[in-house]
Amino acid sequence: MERISWDQYFMAQSHLLALRSTCTRLTVGATIVRDKRIIAGGYNGSIAGGDHCIDKGCFVIDNHCVRTVHAEMNALLQCAKFGVPTADAEIYVTHFPCLQCCKAIIQAGIKTVYYAEDYKNHPYAIDLFKQANVTIEKVALNESVMDLRVVK
Repeated sequence: MERISWDQYFMAQSHLLALRSTCTRLTVGATIVRDKRIIAGGYNGSIAGGDHCIDKGCFVIDNHCVRTVHAEMNALLQCAKFGVPTADAEIYVTHFPCLQCCKAIIQAGIKTVYYAEDYKNHPYAIDLFKQANVTIEKVALNESVMDLRVVK
């Protein structure tokens, strides 16, 4: 049996995290990695103890659900909460980060962003990543690594 690559392993983890998402518009997962070790994970969902989109519906302003905290932010905030440094780390995300998450990723010192799917890839986010010398790389999940079908 052949082992999966590190990229596929961490991307599979992000897709697994996305299954915990509580937003009905898009499910996203993020895994922060340093030295081939997972240091944090997040999914898009409401604040702790708050109303969830799956229960109350999305709270949409300017075509954006504002009820949720994005997966990347949740992972970064988990590091901040527990005092885990993110400098020179990598992040694996199921979808290309939005502009606000892009800025947070840069400020956190993350050096590489791996994403599985394009999603409104904002040209300014791409430019900011370039300015900050953050590498961005598309790494689609090989679905043979993980069966993503949800059985109900």
